[in-house]
Amino acid sequence: MRRLFPAPAGPDLDDDVLAAAYRLPPGRALRVDFVVSLDGSISVDGRSAGLGSPGDRRVFRVLRALADVVLVGHGTAAAEGYGPVGGDSPVARLRARLGRPPALPIAVVSRRASLAPGDRLAAAPTLLVTCAAADAGRRAELAGAGVTVLVCGDDDVDLPTALDALADRGLAQVTCEGGPQLLRAALAAGVVDELDLTIAPALVGGAARLLDAAPGGPGEDTVVRPELRQVLEEDGVLFTRYALPRRT
Repeated sequence: MRRLFPAPAGPDLDDDVLAAAYRLPPGRALRVDFVVSLDGSISVDGRSAGLGSPGDRRVFRVLRALADVVLVGHGTAAAEGYGPVGGDSPVARLRARLGRPPALPIAVVSRRASLAPGDRLAAAPTLLVTCAAADAGRRAELAGAGVTVLVCGDDDVDLPTALDALADRGLAQVTCEGGPQLLRAALAAGVVDELDLTIAPALVGGAARLLDAAPGGPGEDTVVRPELRQVLEEDGVLFTRYALPRRT
């Protein structure tokens, strides 16, 4: 892997250099991590792995290693088979090398508290980010299983409130791994600081897109214009970092 912008470097960036390239300054931040095809598709046969590459998996591990918590929509967590991050996993080993706790909590966003008791993630240190309209019995059952339940909002999840609640628990640097509905909600709420976009050299088509509607909130400009901060490359795959202005 090599860096093309802002200062060319490489061709073989090791994990320490890669971590330095993606490390955020201290403080609160929400970065969003996606892999897309050239035509904006985010999956092949319903999963992002069809667009992945060895380099994308390296960046994915590094972003998880640097994060305090992963934020993900329940639909994406279910489709991609999410489970606890810890033990002797590659991410846990990299986190330990970087001086981080090996275990990485996952915060699952679900307006209906769709995480079910008995699921792989339905245990500590998982967090459920939901709203007051979600079934109270389900929330209590998940809390009893060790899940930290955060009620953020009345009829829908309020993302600024959710990020405040995570920060209050020492989980200030958040990596969001999708899906597109959560990305659009985060953009509309003005809480995204960085978009880390892997661009795969593929044309896929299909309905699963990075955004399925305009990203702006009510009364806002419908076009978001991020600022390019970094471009890495490996085997024709581009790994980009874009900064976005926060509105909240």
